[in-house]
Parts: sequence; C-alpha cells; structure tokens
Amino acid sequence: MLSSPIFLTIFMTLINGIFSKSVELTFELPDSAVECFYQEIEKNTSAALEYQVITGGQYDVDVKIEGPNKQIIYQQQKMQYDSHQFTAQVAGIYKVCFSNEFSTFSHKLVYMELNVGPETPLPGIGDHATVLTQLETSAEEIHSALNRIIDHQTHHRLREAQGRKRAEDLNERVFWWSMGESLAIVCVAFAQVMVLKNFFSDRPTLYNRM
Repeated sequence: MLSSPIFLTIFMTLINGIFSKSVELTFELPDSAVECFYQEIEKNTSAALEYQVITGGQYDVDVKIEGPNKQIIYQQQKMQYDSHQFTAQVAGIYKVCFSNEFSTFSHKLVYMELNVGPETPLPGIGDHATVLTQLETSAEEIHSALNRIIDHQTHHRLREAQGRKRAEDLNERVFWWSMGESLAIVCVAFAQVMVLKNFFSDRPTLYNRM
C-alpha cells in the first residue's frame, strides 16, 4: 500500500499534468486558410509563443497574437520561425492566428508551443517553508535539466523533420530531372540512328536507270 507522502506526490503530479496551461501541437495549415487558437490568460500573467514551419512552400507563415480588446500584441508576416514573450495586461481570451492566405497551392505543416504562467515546480517543493535539503535541491536541478533536454529534443526533431522533407523534395526533383534527361538522350539517339540510316539507304542512281 502506498504511503501518504508518495500518494500525495503522485496525485499532485497528475493534477499538474491535467491543468497545465502549456499547449504544444503540430497542425496542417491548408492553402488560403487561417487557423486560430484561443487561450484564457489572467491579468499580469506571462506567456510565451514559439512556432516553426516544418514543411510547405517557402516555409513561411503569417502570425498574429490578439488580446481580448482586439489589441494586436504581436504580428509578423512570412516568418519561418520565431518566439515571442508577453505579459497579459487584461484578463480574458487571447487569440493566436496562423495565416496562409498569401499561398494559393502550398499546404504548410506548423509547430507551435504556447506556455502560460511560470513553470510548475515539483510537488511539495514550491510550498517549502524551510531550506531545501540536498536531495530536494538535486531533484529540482534534475527536473530543470530534464525540461531543457525535452526542449532540445523537440527542436532537434523539428529540424530533422524539416531536413528530411527538404531531402525528399530534392530527391523527387533529381528523379524527374534524371527521367527527363534519359528521355532526351533516347530521343536524340533515335534521331541519330534515323539520320544515319538515311545516309546508307539504297537510292536509285542514274546508272541503274540506264
């Protein structure tokens, strides 16, 4: 049977995961389309948006963050990737929009991460009334290091996906270019054979006519 402190730690971890205000997702943005996401933010709460276009077109997208009072907090056009931090001046629903309206045929695959509020500390450490023990300090350092590792892994996965897509596109272009060159070589060879055949074909001469 679980002891009370261990059970409380597991319970608080599950609660933090359920009510976390960190949003991380990858979505498809069709051509000539706009996708918006909404997040409720309390007043004087910090928030950070990070995004990157993984595949599609020139790897660019229009981004806009709009406050509850229709105030434009952040707006960029044709960006491949960027990050922006801001503090909510008023409480309410904030809107983050990604636009691909300038593209008429290119679908985009976009990654975004929206973090609201400070990072959630380990259960039981944030409300500690006394000095942290060596074990608790080590646990906090490991927790921070693991979060940094997760961020680095996410960025490496995005770069790997983007590089793989570019390599696939380049491979497809090389394939079709090679097919075109092969077809051109076959056509030129066939034309040369026909020309040489005409040179050596039997033709009636004046002597044969006599």
